[in-house]
Amino acid sequence: MTETRNRILTATAELFRLQGYNGTSLKQVTTAAAAPTGSLYHFFPGGKEQLAETVIVTSGEAYRELFEMVYASATSPAAAITDFFNGAAEVLEESDYLDPCPIGSVALEVASTNDRLRRATHDVFASWVDTAATRLEADGIPRAHAEELAVALVAAVEGGFMLSRAARSAEPMRTTGQLIRRLVEIALRTATAARAGLPD
Repeated sequence: MTETRNRILTATAELFRLQGYNGTSLKQVTTAAAAPTGSLYHFFPGGKEQLAETVIVTSGEAYRELFEMVYASATSPAAAITDFFNGAAEVLEESDYLDPCPIGSVALEVASTNDRLRRATHDVFASWVDTAATRLEADGIPRAHAEELAVALVAAVEGGFMLSRAARSAEPMRTTGQLIRRLVEIALRTATAARAGLPD
């Protein structure tokens, strides 16, 4: 049963990436997942809205964990930023500029029409901001500034996807990553100087 549920979630996320929330029907989901309609309603009795909410939450957590993994394995906080953005650029290139993340696409579609899904996308973005801010704070950047940088980082990733897909070039993603890296480097230097009582 869990396998069927996972197939439904995977198929839905893929369809959202390709054609968005409004462009995806439950019939397409069950066909892509090779699952009977009854199974879909068994796992998601709230229908398409509940299914979409679950996809948003599970996809959001997967991307949050990916950021944690990239950050933990990087040689420095600044390197973690470019590692993450460069990785996103590579995914775009390898997928021929398909939307790699259904969350931003759904957020754009439902922001003014479906408050339940709007809240779900907001909560995912907030979890990403909190994760990035916590990492940056642990590396010495004051919490308030770490949160500002984290908001910029999340906005830059989502904007980088949009610009890169429109241009069919990963350069906007890489360029944005370099800019966010420089902002992090400045913040780290400023924080270090402040702790040492030196002018920044």
